[in-house]
Amino acid sequence: MTGDIAMKKLNTHIWKPLRMGVTALLCAVQISCAVESTNNAVSPSSSPGAEKASLIVHPREESKYSIPRYITGKFCEHLYFNITNGMDAQILRNPTFSDYPFRTGQMSPDGVATFHFDGEEIARRIRNGAGRWGWPESEIEALIKSRNEALACWWVKLGPVDASPDTGPYGGRAQRIHAGAPGQGIAQWTWLPLHRIRKYNFEIWVRSPDMKSLTVAVFGLEGKEICARKKVSPLSSRWERFEGTLEIPGKLSADKAYKFALIADEAGQFVIERILLYPADHINRADPDVIRFLKQSDLPILRWPGGNFASGYHWADGVGSIESRPTLPNYAWGEQENNFFGTDEFIAFCRAVGCEPMICVNAGDGTPEEAARWVQYCNGGRVSPMGKLRAGSGHPKPFDVRHWEIGNELWGRWQYHWTTAEGYVDRYKQFVKAMLKADPDIKIYACGAPVMWGKNWNDALIAGAADILSPDFVGTDHPLIGGSVAADTDPLDVFRDFMAVPEVLEQKWAALQKDMKNGGIKNPRLAVTELQMFARVGRPSSPEASRRLTHRNLVSPSTQAEALYDVLIYHTSVRLAPFVKMVTHSATVNHGGGLRKTRERVYANPCHYAQAMFAAFAEAIPVRTELNCSTKKAPLVLPDLKNVTSSWSYKSVDALAAIASDGSLLISIVHKGTDNPVDLDVTLKGFGSAKKVDIQTLSADVPWAGNTLEDPRAIIPANTVKRIEKGKLSITIKPYTVLLMKIPVM
Repeated sequence: MTGDIAMKKLNTHIWKPLRMGVTALLCAVQISCAVESTNNAVSPSSSPGAEKASLIVHPREESKYSIPRYITGKFCEHLYFNITNGMDAQILRNPTFSDYPFRTGQMSPDGVATFHFDGEEIARRIRNGAGRWGWPESEIEALIKSRNEALACWWVKLGPVDASPDTGPYGGRAQRIHAGAPGQGIAQWTWLPLHRIRKYNFEIWVRSPDMKSLTVAVFGLEGKEICARKKVSPLSSRWERFEGTLEIPGKLSADKAYKFALIADEAGQFVIERILLYPADHINRADPDVIRFLKQSDLPILRWPGGNFASGYHWADGVGSIESRPTLPNYAWGEQENNFFGTDEFIAFCRAVGCEPMICVNAGDGTPEEAARWVQYCNGGRVSPMGKLRAGSGHPKPFDVRHWEIGNELWGRWQYHWTTAEGYVDRYKQFVKAMLKADPDIKIYACGAPVMWGKNWNDALIAGAADILSPDFVGTDHPLIGGSVAADTDPLDVFRDFMAVPEVLEQKWAALQKDMKNGGIKNPRLAVTELQMFARVGRPSSPEASRRLTHRNLVSPSTQAEALYDVLIYHTSVRLAPFVKMVTHSATVNHGGGLRKTRERVYANPCHYAQAMFAAFAEAIPVRTELNCSTKKAPLVLPDLKNVTSSWSYKSVDALAAIASDGSLLISIVHKGTDNPVDLDVTLKGFGSAKKVDIQTLSADVPWAGNTLEDPRAIIPANTVKRIEKGKLSITIKPYTVLLMKIPVM
């Protein structure tokens, strides 16, 4: 079905169930409106060259379904610096002195990451990564040399020490250092969040056959003189844990990297198993700025631990004392998994943020019995075997985790122990049986394939698992849509295509709902457990073609375009009520769109603010709207879009309205155009005697604009107030804008 045909159907069947399975269409659409411009805000009066559009809101014509509170959820994964050195407040890199692995980017036939062993390639990776952690260029070659001389990666020798691998108290790699004189040791350069806190706590596990003490220190500027130190003593031949505090002088700059070191106070040997460094204001070992941002966004639910990582994650590695947890290669993404952020820490993080937890179990190389033990660890009484284990870690009360997803993207060959559709049906049945035996009250989510291409997988799941699917079966989708776009493509055409995708998904999801009902599922539901724009720059379409598309002007999760895209997905989800019950957007920190943590400073992408704005719609009741505006034609430069349609037209503006629990009227508007502003006339039919509207506007000059470390608040919501005259108001909305109106009840 083309977009034009779809639009006609919407006009024909306003506010009626669609034959494709949409239970209620919550936003009526008619055609006739706008083109679009380049500087972005909301104006109170008309703008020269603006298109005309109108929105009529009927507050008394309510849907019978409320907007799900889980619609603005997030997803986090052990991927590079999303959790490790991201959500986790621990600062040092490779704090467990492991044999640090570097991913090749290639997968084995079983979906397992492979790792580099070539010394020159590893040296190149170290050079590329050292800058992120503040290493001065003059010390990078010494860092590579130290690794080649058996010192753990990301640590450098202080003086002519001898380094050799050793074994820790629970197995795994430890580091032996033989210092020939006082003042020798090991160090690494790193950033500290000095803009926020000057006090730092360290924990160290160490032993020595012949030394009495060590000094933990931070060097000042240029790494020449110690500015903070703490003695660790008395050492013994037994493994011991020490802790202390370092305070950095206030005169030192917050915008410099500093050298952290472990120094011998005398000649001799010491063996170190791990050393951890936390800012003193950490919250249960999590970054307080990350928690603050997510809490302020009213985050409803957080999915963890993956993502691809889940398919090789064994939860028992991440519980118990920190020192007993193994450091392992990350078999999905490469690099190191130190298991500092396990189940206990995830639950504590969710509680600090105020959101519900969602766990995706390992249905790759994991077993149903392992998953059942995880359910019992989280939800079982303290007398149960796993509940007793949890209580032993200081958590006598059950965590009460209700949401459990069985596997991640197991249809993909990049997934550890991927499988066929029939293979997943077999696994799903076994996991459901075991997990419900551990707790019959949990909500289980099945691993569906993307609706853009995965109908065969989804059909096999619906048909093959019919004997075990509950009446309220929930499948999942990961619409990671985009693909490789030719470098000679107009950057705005990439944006235009993404503005069409939510309407295409609406049609595809409606068809999936129909298939589920036809398969005997009485109340089918969908959870979108990963979501982000997923385009990348490819080669030019021909050798003669000039490059127009670059990484700088490609719309991506870190740009304003993602903010518009996500809100449009929310609109689509609401229109399919009650089918779509959850969206967990990718991701929290340094992955997809959300927050960025660079040099220990945390700032937000535009989509974070858009999601926080839309959180106001949680559990609100949608009301009927009539939107009159023009349509645009998708250029079809995204491969994933071109593969499913030969033509698609979409509205230049999109709107959704709902009544909040306090009786106020909420209106969400997205200007999807690229040329001129839109003069929008809004009419409220029968909403008391409203006199004013509070408006939040999130805008940018170009769709690929974003926030940066240097300008972290370039794109943030702007607040204005406008009067309503006799139930009417007019506003001018510029392109690339997300708008939230709140009209208090009078």
